[in-house]
Amino acid sequence: MNRGTRLRRYVFINRYYEPDESATSQMLTDLARGLAARGFCVHVVCSQQLYTDAGAKLPPNESRSGVVVHRVATTRFGRDRLLGRVIDYASFYISASWTLFGLLRRGDVLIAKTDPPLISIPAAFISRLKGIALINWQQDVFPEIASQLGANPLPRWLDLYLRRIRDASLHGAIMNVVVGAKMLEYFKRRGIADSQLCVIENWADAATVTPKTISQSALRARIGLTDEFVVCYSGNLGRAHEFDTLLGAAEALSADLSIVFLMIGGGAKMEALKRAATQRNLVNFRFLPYQSRETLSDSLAAANLHLVSLLPHLEGLVMPSKVYGILAAGRPLIFIGDADGEIARHIRAAECGVVVSVNASKDLVVAIVRLQSEREICASMGGRARSSFLTRHTLEHAVERWVAVLPPSINATDWEIEPKPE
Repeated sequence: MNRGTRLRRYVFINRYYEPDESATSQMLTDLARGLAARGFCVHVVCSQQLYTDAGAKLPPNESRSGVVVHRVATTRFGRDRLLGRVIDYASFYISASWTLFGLLRRGDVLIAKTDPPLISIPAAFISRLKGIALINWQQDVFPEIASQLGANPLPRWLDLYLRRIRDASLHGAIMNVVVGAKMLEYFKRRGIADSQLCVIENWADAATVTPKTISQSALRARIGLTDEFVVCYSGNLGRAHEFDTLLGAAEALSADLSIVFLMIGGGAKMEALKRAATQRNLVNFRFLPYQSRETLSDSLAAANLHLVSLLPHLEGLVMPSKVYGILAAGRPLIFIGDADGEIARHIRAAECGVVVSVNASKDLVVAIVRLQSEREICASMGGRARSSFLTRHTLEHAVERWVAVLPPSINATDWEIEPKPE
């Protein structure tokens, strides 16, 4: 039925958006800006907080780079305590849902990310009531991650019930975008149809992250590293990662002061690693806070090689987005995790690094020492990393894939979803 022509609106929901610099915020900001630059009418519903500052109070409404931002008020307990985090989640569900009810109109498309967890459930309910299309953007998979980490406070019956209604929200979407082949395989096993699933991997912005030589890194010079071989971990070191393998390797290499472990970022396990390094008197560690996105090229260039880790039992449930920045920076990487995992497969295909199993500290030592002594091989891996990035992991590639998935941006009233009868 055609009642005229107007521009379709694409409304994203996620707890964080720029100027926040958390990983999900950066991905959403890149995509929203990229779509707006191509003429799409993009709105974002998010909170007034920052990931690192629950007390922040960003403007409730503004336009940023062509994207209309609606920020909702929530409680501000922060991330330190589980109960406070749950209350913050609940308040965002309520405030964001109320805003979406008033904002959405027939012909719009709602795109739900996964922060807070299970946001697809209220998004599916709202999209059904409003008669609009829903797309789920699965960055991670809850409550499975919490269960695998032993951090799920829910009784088993409630956990299973949430999985079922989460799956129902995926069945009700016109598309579910996942960030890797392993995650695609997982949702297929959950019974989601092939026609409702597609892979769009995360990315880095080639204009923001460019290769630099080690001597060009201002950060490296500022912290007094010159001829050392620097092994870096950059980003969040949280519950999905492990550091015992790294800690064992650092202890084995502690007498060799030519090798330095540079840890940039934060997270629960970063603090635990810092304490462990202090207790063992490991002077080959350097710890720095998160660096701004504007200086990401410089901070990534401070390293000769980078580390990425993921607990093997979380394969298919989460994908560390830091990988793409490392590839963009033209640095080799060592992955600590499942040898048949998503990142391991990519490293082998691109020949841009080394894969080490969890708890194989001796293998990690061998890999680091080899790359330190064979700098040409290390540099060649970095070059292949950058080539791999340019082939498939740029922001432009991702935006084009999203454009192909999204319903057309014009003639919105020609495409309407009628509410299903009860």
